[in-house]
Amino acid sequence: MPDPVSVLVVDDSALMRNLISKIIEATPGLSVADKAMNGVFALQKIPRCDPDVIVLDIEMPEMNGIEFLKERKRLGLDIPVIILSSVAKEGAQVTIEALSLGASDFITKPSGSVSSDIHTVAGELSRLLLAYGTQHQRRKGKTPPRYEFEAPERMFAPAPLLEERAAERARGEPPKPSRQPGPLEAIAIGISTGGPNALREVFAKIDADLQQPVLVVQHMPPGFTEEFAKSLDRICPLDVKEAADGDILRPGRVLIAPGDKHIVVERRPLGVVARLSDAPPENGHRPSADILFASVARIYGNRVMGVIMTGMGRDGARELGTIYKEGGLTLGQDEASCIVYGMPKVAFELGHVSQQVGLTDMASTISRLAKQYR
Repeated sequence: MPDPVSVLVVDDSALMRNLISKIIEATPGLSVADKAMNGVFALQKIPRCDPDVIVLDIEMPEMNGIEFLKERKRLGLDIPVIILSSVAKEGAQVTIEALSLGASDFITKPSGSVSSDIHTVAGELSRLLLAYGTQHQRRKGKTPPRYEFEAPERMFAPAPLLEERAAERARGEPPKPSRQPGPLEAIAIGISTGGPNALREVFAKIDADLQQPVLVVQHMPPGFTEEFAKSLDRICPLDVKEAADGDILRPGRVLIAPGDKHIVVERRPLGVVARLSDAPPENGHRPSADILFASVARIYGNRVMGVIMTGMGRDGARELGTIYKEGGLTLGQDEASCIVYGMPKVAFELGHVSQQVGLTDMASTISRLAKQYR
């Protein structure tokens, strides 16, 4: 029988510790390992309770969340950390600093009465804890329970449903490219859960001589993508910025879609530009990877590379197929390196992925293909 994912809850509010614990205990596959009122007590309890994942507040006395993450890094602890903090909403810079220090993901505490509103983030919190916790269990050599992460409403579907859906997709006729890839003019990346750290790894290792512009849809709330882009710019040899409407796509420039804005491309007399859109969400997301992939396929045809990476759901899987059918290059992150093998899994099963790539090889593969098809 697989062990449930054990969670250490770290928050200075006794009320919040209890509310978060109730959410955890009500979620199949999760259990509370222990609770701590600040980072000092959390560090003391980790050796005893050996959690699979940690829920961490930022503002705490004696040792706050940032100080805890620094100490966790110094000690070489690899337990994933989910930030759950009201600071996250007002202080995007602090939240992105937490991610740069090794936090895996973040959720903003709801405004207003915490006791009445915490339920609004319960589903998202449970999904993140299961995703990161089960991956950590696998790293420890355990066999975690299998869950369906394809869509939030089916998050607890058992393994047989996964196999049934895979068989259903397999019965469909996979698409065939209409032509061979042409000279590569742009790269588009769609990514969600697990994305912040995955993108940090990719862009830290990307070729400094990359000649193609890169567009990224990372599912992230509004107000965070500007700081996230700045944090990537500090570690990436390329120029990284949050996209603005009308930005020209330049060689070696990375544009991150702003939170709550779709990003598409448009050909103008001076070149191809990025356009931002308030169109309705696609697959529950704005920005949406499907919107981006459809746009680049329309403008570039077989001269674009689409990359779909770790994330819940299916955003990007459908329109990656449009790039594939146009003759463009398509990469999908492999199951072993994904936090959640959702988006790339659906794309692969639909026959839209020409090559599966592990996270550690993603930057070198993108760089190699970009140079090969230049």
